[in-house]
Amino acid sequence: MDHTRQHDVEQDTIRHPLGGRSGGLEDDAEAWKKRHEEKVENETSDNVRESVLYWQEEDTISTRLEDIKQTLTDIMGLGESFDVVLREMRFGGRKVGIFFLNGFANSLLLAEVLDRLSYVTPKDVSSNTLQSYFESYIPHVQVEMEDKMSAVINKVLTGVSAFFIEGERKAILIDTRQYPVRGPEEPTIERVVRGSRDGFTETLMTNISLVRRRLRDPGLKYEVMQVGRRTRTDVCLAYIDDIADKKLVDSIRAKVKQIKIDGIPLADKQLEEAMTNKKWNPYPLVRYSERPDVVASHLLEGRVVLFVDTSPSVMILPTTFFDLCQHAEENRQSPFMGSYLRWIRFGGIFASLFLLPLWMLMVISPDLKPPILDFIGPQKAAKLPLILQFLIIEFGVDLMRMAAVHTPTPLASAMGLIAAILIGDVAVQTGLFVNEVVLYMSIAAIGMFATPSYELGLANRLIRLVLIVLVAAFKVKGFVIGVTAILALLTVHRSYNSSYMWPFIPFNARGMLSILIRKSVLEEERRPSFNKPRDSTRMPEHQGGT
Repeated sequence: MDHTRQHDVEQDTIRHPLGGRSGGLEDDAEAWKKRHEEKVENETSDNVRESVLYWQEEDTISTRLEDIKQTLTDIMGLGESFDVVLREMRFGGRKVGIFFLNGFANSLLLAEVLDRLSYVTPKDVSSNTLQSYFESYIPHVQVEMEDKMSAVINKVLTGVSAFFIEGERKAILIDTRQYPVRGPEEPTIERVVRGSRDGFTETLMTNISLVRRRLRDPGLKYEVMQVGRRTRTDVCLAYIDDIADKKLVDSIRAKVKQIKIDGIPLADKQLEEAMTNKKWNPYPLVRYSERPDVVASHLLEGRVVLFVDTSPSVMILPTTFFDLCQHAEENRQSPFMGSYLRWIRFGGIFASLFLLPLWMLMVISPDLKPPILDFIGPQKAAKLPLILQFLIIEFGVDLMRMAAVHTPTPLASAMGLIAAILIGDVAVQTGLFVNEVVLYMSIAAIGMFATPSYELGLANRLIRLVLIVLVAAFKVKGFVIGVTAILALLTVHRSYNSSYMWPFIPFNARGMLSILIRKSVLEEERRPSFNKPRDSTRMPEHQGGT
């Protein structure tokens, strides 16, 4: 008997003591069942390969379809999980097992493949069945062969279909994936008046295609890695090879590969935490975007982008504080109007941070007010101290923000009316709050919501709360200490070895001018220097605008 065949028979005897034998005793079956249950209970595999080695001692594909079926039963729950399917058929006189997940498999594509194979006769594949199927009888573009059982299982878990052929030690893998997907829609956070209306979805292939459509550059590279020993989530590293800094790309790639975790079911946010490990720093180290045009423009600047499967948001790094303050709408208008909109947005962000602490400081210390601002201050006292009023309204705004997320859309307007008219007006009428506290808090909240980056808006809101408490406790000293601490925090804060406050710290005149004034596209001759692009020139010097 052939040595390989003898090994298979021995393995089958160990795993199936009564398989293929007549007259087996019932107590032997019970003993095998008990040993099998104990083996199931004792399994502590960390990944698919370890599980395969645990059940069949070597990471190979058996030549017997029954052995393969038993392995898939032990590892994948074949027969228990309704979406795990092994369809047994016969083509060309050989038994074939088609292994797939019915939630991911494209049934029409599979039907075409099976229809073609149904015409195969034993004569057609008499010499080499596997090679004949692979080269001639499977009408599909993305087909490959695999000889490792763990690799086959991992591919099937991503949606690929596997063909096991009796007597062969390799499987044929066919890409028949069809994920549940919604159409590209405009992101709710990054809406623009003019511009494209497509946005990222939860499907990785859709997202990278939306960017590739805008960047037909052969230097655009997509590298796919998997994170999480259980979720095995696809993470795609994107960059333009001749623009992006190689050290930056290597650093980010290494950080992704070093992540050892069960999984990242919450996708990009968990990946960010695993990579940055920033813990209690409230300011974001990456920029999130759901717009493919924004991502394409950042790739052209030399940034690195991370796509995470199942997430409609894309991570852009490195980033700066001023990057997070910019919005796509500014670049959809003329340079003059874009600059105007940018200054209005900067004003709103400044108000969200400092308006309330400054007003409270002038109320507590009236001698600080210049004569022109004598009108500032409550005209009448309220029943609650100012600091308590601020804290109640701060927490109230956060409560309304959270309630708005969970409120059905038809009821959102009604909830806003209740919050604005009933709660706010009644609180002022009863003397609990001062009119000006509600007014300035509303302006600060509008500035927070006008911040393009949702994460930056939340961080600014927390810093504002800290400043209010410091002003209430230490007056002028508290405000100075708080502002100094914030600037120090932002200065030492680094996004992948890039200054978070660039171009303000370290100061870069050209970069600061680009932040303050939205230049026309022909005037942006050079890429931002803080992310060290390999090719810093956007266009030949003689083509620049005047």
